[in-house]
Formats: sequence, structure tokens, C-alpha cells
Amino acid sequence: MEAVEETSNITLHIKDIVTKNETVELYLGDKPNGQPIPIVEHSYDADRDFYTATLAEPLTAGRQYLLLMEYEGYLNDQLVGFYRSQYKRDDGSEVSQAHGINRNMCNIFDRAGSDDWVWDQFARSLPMSTYLVAIVISDFTFVNSTFNDHVLFRVWTREEAIDQTWYAIGAGPAILTWYEEYFSIPFPLPKQDMVALPDFYFGAMENWGIVTYRETALLADPELNSAADRERVATVVAHELAHQWFGDLVTMEWWSDVWLNEGFASYVEYLGTDSYEPDWKYLDMMVTYDVQYALVLDSLESSHPVSVPVETTEDIYQVYDAIAYSKGASIIRMMNSFLTEPTFRSGLTSYLNANQYGNAAQDDLWEALTQQAHADGTLATNLTVKIIMDTWTLQMGYPVINVSRTEDGAVVLSQERFLRVKSPNSTDTHDYKWWVPVSYTTQSSPDFSQTQPTYWIPSTEESITINGLPNDQWIFFNLQETGFYRVNYDQNNWELLISQLGSDANVINLVSRAQLVDDALNLARSRQLVYDVALRLCSYLRLEDEFVPWDSALVNLEYLEEMFTRRSGYGQLKRYLLDLLVPLYNSVGFVDDVNDPQLEQKKRVLAVDWACHLEYEDCVTRSVELYNQWMSSPTDQTLISANLRSTVYCTAIAQGGEAEWNFAWAQYLATNVASEQNRLLYALSCTREVWILWRYLEMAFTENSGIRRQDAVQAFNNVASSDIGRDIAWEYLQNNIALITDYLQGSSSIGDMVASVSNEFNTELELRQLIQFKNDNIDALATATYAIDQSIENTSNNIAWMDNYYDYIVNWLTLNGYPPFVSLIS
Repeated sequence: MEAVEETSNITLHIKDIVTKNETVELYLGDKPNGQPIPIVEHSYDADRDFYTATLAEPLTAGRQYLLLMEYEGYLNDQLVGFYRSQYKRDDGSEVSQAHGINRNMCNIFDRAGSDDWVWDQFARSLPMSTYLVAIVISDFTFVNSTFNDHVLFRVWTREEAIDQTWYAIGAGPAILTWYEEYFSIPFPLPKQDMVALPDFYFGAMENWGIVTYRETALLADPELNSAADRERVATVVAHELAHQWFGDLVTMEWWSDVWLNEGFASYVEYLGTDSYEPDWKYLDMMVTYDVQYALVLDSLESSHPVSVPVETTEDIYQVYDAIAYSKGASIIRMMNSFLTEPTFRSGLTSYLNANQYGNAAQDDLWEALTQQAHADGTLATNLTVKIIMDTWTLQMGYPVINVSRTEDGAVVLSQERFLRVKSPNSTDTHDYKWWVPVSYTTQSSPDFSQTQPTYWIPSTEESITINGLPNDQWIFFNLQETGFYRVNYDQNNWELLISQLGSDANVINLVSRAQLVDDALNLARSRQLVYDVALRLCSYLRLEDEFVPWDSALVNLEYLEEMFTRRSGYGQLKRYLLDLLVPLYNSVGFVDDVNDPQLEQKKRVLAVDWACHLEYEDCVTRSVELYNQWMSSPTDQTLISANLRSTVYCTAIAQGGEAEWNFAWAQYLATNVASEQNRLLYALSCTREVWILWRYLEMAFTENSGIRRQDAVQAFNNVASSDIGRDIAWEYLQNNIALITDYLQGSSSIGDMVASVSNEFNTELELRQLIQFKNDNIDALATATYAIDQSIENTSNNIAWMDNYYDYIVNWLTLNGYPPFVSLIS
């Protein structure tokens, strides 16, 4: 190694590895016969995973040194570091494998029960980050592709699942080749392996040249695959292959800019998926899957900036959240819009070329994009990307743009931070302002395609004024929700938009219809719009036949349902929701057709799932009948469509008892298809038998119970998301936090569990319990403090919402045809 500056310390990252201090030696030069440099102290920093050797004399800048040491690592079963995994072949025999990742990995090992050693030699790697190194030792088999003539592309899995690689081996090479063309930079490695692992903590990991996946993220059964299965494989493969450029070729300078890796991969995955499956119209999905999801999370006072200081290992765990992924992707989408696609794409290529095989910070990206934008004339020369984007990455939150008209025909746009609920005890005095791109269209000439901004609201200004817009027509701002903000109109404009949706909704672009629904319901939730307006706007959904607006609507209406579930007004709300939904359910039908376009299949799944969830009789009856037929003929895989299996399984188990649950458990243990296991794992949480739910949670966190360690958190979250299971999951978490953290090895998933179980909390008792849980378990929750604080704030907001709106909405439902009591007398 070379000393780049004078120093008396040598610091290495090290975790769960025992270094033999007496073996650590340092020499001047590159051979052990050079001048020895005495080491006077060995120290370890557990918070930052540091080992430091303190030297008797400082190293000289520019000189070469050789560091030697012996260390021991452990082959564990905790899904971290260098760990073993097991699976059973079809003949019942058990197979073990090993996977190793970064600073936890030992350098040498012996196969148990054998005296033989194997020495493997690998080609010298390109310059790369150490966290992107991975080793897999297995008896897997593979399929390969000749799609790309200069990259050997292989998908590896256990032999019994090799037929499930069909989709990935088609999508992977095609998307990789498309990325080469899009970025104008060839993939720099001679091979790209993708490996499906039976046990894997993450969904996938972008190790350079050998991407590792959970089986559900890479495999799709050729006969049993659903629309969701195919979408899952396509998007995760597209995400991980995007990382080969954003993350691997160019790596963020420090963990504070992890959004440069994850935000870009999350954005580019939509481009890659769309390139392979253009009929899916997948670019439209980003609004509901990422933009609107991030808008909800980032409306909390306990949110955090996209770029955030990182000092400890726990900090690293916490920045891998929806702010880095979904908000990161959303503001990148916004940049693409205001810079234009050609400028954005050329700027990215310049950024990647300038920083390849090295590290970069967000300022490096800003500089590359600014130079390209100025050259192309897409950004004023007195404005830089840094000036604009620092307001979006260095401060948390986002604005709501309030639109009001004056008597003389002017429209005033003003910005303020959007908060779901502003705490009366808030100590935040920061005057949040952003550079806001403004695009718009009008009723007289509706054009939703021109998303490049016509105006800007500078971060130095409270408002801007636009003249010459008509008073008697609707105006629509933030076209296709390309800007990361909400829009609130004056009463007259809301009424005009509601009228348009009721008369001819298709005049408004489908993404913008989803945006209207999402903005209206969230503005009402935050007391910035009366619920009467939002609920009347949603009435048009009886006529809506597109997936994206429906997906957005149901995500938002689900919040009302969650708040009402344990209140007397739930029956009224359920009738209102069914009144909106049944026309869609009748339109798509219960009977699935795998030959339908992907979006039609997704729309049917959405309608059927919600109809059964709301206990619509036709849906429940059909589901129970199908499940009973399957119980009578368990080997018949054609009885229930893969698209509808989750809904059918869950509905039948909820309506049934122990026999239905036991049958599903037997199928879970027997299936060789990971996606089918996932469907059954979810369905097992749908039972209404309390004792079975308790047993299920105990099984989830018990070794060798049949539920893999990687799936324990998912099983818990499934139980926590059910009406009956929520209290059981909460009690289990409070009473077993030590067991759970030990089983999960202190993973950041604890935060996901708390968020899941507390999602519907809306009473003072639940808030006190949550705060007490945090105070009692400070150490166990070290990697989840962001998530815990957000859960506490979310619960406080839910309590305030119940105080402000529950009675109002019950009264609104009563006045609009959904009374509290339905007469049973004809």
C-alpha cells in the first residue's frame, strides 16, 4: 500500500473477525524483508467497525509499505458476512452452500468432513469498492445467453429450479445491452453472473459481475408465474444491472450520498423495464410506486434529507430507506423533466466517464449536468443544477404549491413546506424553501405532455404571479407529477376539476388523474382541504378504468379504512368503498385470463383483492369454492390462476379454520417455487384464529420451523397488517424483542416491523406504549431510530386525524347515502 499522507495510524474496516494482534507486521517496501515499522497499540471501534494499528513512527507520504496479519472469521448461518445456506433437493437430500460479502468475510476455510483443499485463481479485478466483492460456493447449475456478443451472461440456481430462470435469462442480457446504449458506456466486465440464493437477507445485491438475488427476485415458474412475479423479476434485475454503472463503475464518495447509488438505480429500473416490456407502460407506474410513496413519508417532521451525515455503522443501515430510494428516484425524474431527456442523458454519460473506477459526490453530478445544460441551452446560464438541487437534497421535505386567482385574472403561486400534521411543539425553525419547476395546462387547450417548466419559483421567493389565465376554466399545475410537490387549488378550480372528471375524465392524462386523487386526499388528511372536496372528487372512480389512478386511489382510501376498522362507522365506509369499486370488479370479472395485457391482469388483481378484502359476497364465495376444490385435488395446479392465488388463499383461510390453514402450510412446505411460497406465507397470516396466529409468529422466529430466517420479518409484517393479527404481533414484539434482535442479528428490519405493526395505531394508549417501547429498548433499536421516530409521529398524526375527521366523515357518509343503520325490513 502507499501512504498518501503522513500518518501514525493504519485503520481497516473489520467486523466479526478476530485479528491475531501478535501476527500484525508492517514493513517499508513491498517485501517482508524491508525495514520493520513497530506497532505500539491495537484498538477496535465497534460502532464504526474499525481496527486501528498505532505506529511508533509516522508513515512517509509517497512511500510503499507492506502490512501482514493473520485473522479468523466464522462460517455462520445469520445471513451476514460469510454464511452457509441449505436447501433440499427433490429427492429429499440436503445441500449446503456458502456466500460471502465484504468486511465480514474470512479469507480461508476448509470444507467440513474433508481433508481436500481446492485452490481457485481469479482474474485481476478492475478498481472497485470492497463492499461489492462476493463469493458463492455451491453446486448450482446455470443457463447462459448469447444475446450480448462481448459479455458472458449466466443465471445460476439450484438444479431443481433451473426451468424458473426463463424470464431472467431473457430480460437480463437485453436490459444490460440497452443500458450500454443508453449510457454510451460498454459494460466493462467480460461476464455477468446472476445467482438465485435460497437464503438471502436483501432482495438483491449488486456485487460487480455476480449479482445475488432472493429466489423471488430472479425466478419465475414457467407455468405458475403471475403478472406480479414477472414484474418483480424484471424490475429487480433492471435495478441491479443499473447499479453496474451507478454504484459499481462509479461509487458514492461516502454513505451520506447513498442516494446516488439507490436513487439512480430506482429511477433507471423503470427505463430498463420499459425497454424490455414496453406494453406494460411501466414508466407510468413510477408515480404511484415511488413518487407518491415518498411524498407520504417525507411529509413527516421526523423525515431526513436525501443527503445525510453518516458516522456509524448504525447510520449506514438507516440511510437505506425510502428517502434514498424513492425520493432519490423522484427528484432524479424531476431533473430529467426540467433538463430534458437529451441533456439529462448526455450529462449522465459525462459524469460516468469522468468518475469511472472511482468515487463521486453529488456535486460532481451537479457539475456534469450543469455543463451539459448550459451547452444545450436548457438551463439559464445564471442558474446551475447545484443551486436548484441542493434545495432538494440538503433539506428534508417538499413544498405544497397553493394556487389562488385574483379578480384581475392573475394566478398567484405560493410555496410552503407540506406537513401531514405540524406539531404544536415543533422546535424546527428552518424556513424551508425550494427551487420549484412549474409546468401547467388549461381547460381550453389541455396538453399534459409538455412537462418542461414554463416558470420557476425560486427558493428566495415566497410566490410568483402568472398573468393572462382565464377565470372560468380549470388550470392544472405540475403536469404528470414530474415535480416532487403537491398542488392545492382554490375552491373554484377544485370544482371545475371535479366537473371535468365527472363529464370526461380522459381529458386529463391518467397519471395526472392519479395525481389529483393523491393530492386531494392527502391535502384533506393534512387539514388543507375539506374532505367533502376530496371525497366528491373520488366519486368519478365509478367510471375510471385505468390501473394507475385506481392504484393511487386505493392506497389513499386504505388509510381511511385503517382508521375506521375498529370504529362503529366502518360499515358505512365499507359500503362507500364497495360502491366505488364494484363497477370495476364487474368490468374486469373474477375469472382470470393470462392472455390479457399485463395492465389488464394487474387491474383485475387489484379489483378482486379489494372486493374480497371488503367481503363482497360474489368474490368471497368464488374464492372459498376454488380453495375447497384445491383441497380436494391438491396436485391440480390449474384450478386457481397464479394472478388470483394470494387473494383466494387469504380469503378462504380467513373464512375457514384450522383445516384450511394446515392445508396451506403443507403446500408451503411442499412447493419448489419461491413466489408460491411467498403467496402462501402471506395467506397463512389471514386466519382469524388467534391461537394459530400466535403459533405462526413463534414459528417465524424459531430455527428449523420451516420458515426461513430471511422470511421471518415478512411473516411478522403479514400478521401485523391484519385486523386481528395487529395486536398479537404488537404484543409478541414487545415481549420478545431480545429474541428477535438476536435471531435477526440486530438487523435494521426491526424498524420495518415497528412501522408495520404501528401503522394503524390511533389511540393515546398505543402512543404511550410505542414511546415506552422505544425508551425500554434503546440498544436493540439502534439501527432503527429513524423508523421508530417516524412511527411515533405517524401515531400522533393518526390520533389528531381521528379527533378532527372521524365524526366529520361519518356524517358525510350519512348525508351521501351511506347511513349507519341499514333497514332489514322490506
